[in-house]
Amino acid sequence: MSFLVEFSMFPTDKGESVSPYVSRIIKMIDQSGVPYKLTPMGTVFETDTMEEALNIINQAYKQLEPDCNRVYTVIKMDIRKGAENRIEGKIKSVEERLGKEVKK
Repeated sequence: MSFLVEFSMFPTDKGESVSPYVSRIIKMIDQSGVPYKLTPMGTVFETDTMEEALNIINQAYKQLEPDCNRVYTVIKMDIRKGAENRIEGKIKSVEERLGKEVKK
């Protein structure tokens, strides 16, 4: 089973640049070992279970909770039985149809 998650999470009470806070979250995801991709507008990661996916989201919040009074979060999930490695696979499928690599 594949739980493909796209989310963004950042404090709204820390000014214009929130990269120091987003960096905390990315470090935690990187250390978790789950496959992920950082994008300019959020992060995509993939787990095998809903529990794992929600744990990553919970751990992300815990990175900000100690010193952030307001946190904005958007979460999208695509859950598919009998699938895996969709972070790469979905892109490859489009590239095959186009007959070329897309910008990443």
